[in-house]
Amino acid sequence: MGIGDSRSEDQNPSEMIGLVGVGLLGQALASRFVTAGLPVIGWDVHPEARQALAALGGDTAESAADALGCRRVVLCLPDDGIVASVLEESGEALPSGATVIDTTTGDPLRQAKTGARLAARGIDYLDATVGGSSRHVREGIAVVMAGGDAKAFDACRDLFESFSSQAIHVGECGSGSKMKLVVNLVLGLNRAALAEGLALARGFDLEPGLALQCLQAGPAWSRAMDDKGAKMIEGRFEPQARLSQHLKDVKLILEAGQESGVRLPFSRLHRQVLEAVEAAGFGDDDNSAVIRAWGSPGNEPLIDGMC
Repeated sequence: MGIGDSRSEDQNPSEMIGLVGVGLLGQALASRFVTAGLPVIGWDVHPEARQALAALGGDTAESAADALGCRRVVLCLPDDGIVASVLEESGEALPSGATVIDTTTGDPLRQAKTGARLAARGIDYLDATVGGSSRHVREGIAVVMAGGDAKAFDACRDLFESFSSQAIHVGECGSGSKMKLVVNLVLGLNRAALAEGLALARGFDLEPGLALQCLQAGPAWSRAMDDKGAKMIEGRFEPQARLSQHLKDVKLILEAGQESGVRLPFSRLHRQVLEAVEAAGFGDDDNSAVIRAWGSPGNEPLIDGMC
């Protein structure tokens, strides 16, 4: 066990939750697990992330394999390519009878194949995507959308309930990511529509706070206004969920739409808007930074000539 490890002698190793990936979402999950009395041991390639886990009261693993040795393992990684690498390099550490809970929004087909490979070893795999940002997880109001074996899902309810207001089993393995892509399509377009509306209000010389108030009070309301409106107006883009991560999801959405024969014209334009913001160097900002595409006083729009 690594620096900051505080695993008590009387903790049953079979009760430990292994956590691989301790970034924004991983730290929020770890905080909720510890608060709920669920012991957690985590690994991240970044030393500062491991230190943050120790500060939250979690144990730090010496390697990914150390965390994967638990009976329940939560993967909280940026994309399914990294998930595949971790499982390829360290997956032998997973014990038979374990359950892997993958919170990554990834390619549903790839996740279904991962589930099949693990099932052959007697390991359950849930693609348990999280609806909401790290803030929603910290507040215990996220939504879990999980695909995989129903019994494995039920056995993990205590874990899901520690950080979510609802945990929904949505079907077979891969269905969790499919549902998350549906949710993220609508949520991302809600944010983009809010940004464009606030840009128009600014062009009309309307007071931005009053514009947001009117939007929140009327039929145009969406939760994105409550979560991101003030951040957009004040230019506060400390990340709760990074813009580059949402761009990754939009690319997955477009790929899935093409494979399913569904045309997604709004998402195609949304991708261009996000790419313009990322290319300008703002990919690590909060996803509310999509409003940068429309410019600001003293700054030119990033989407001139796009439409």
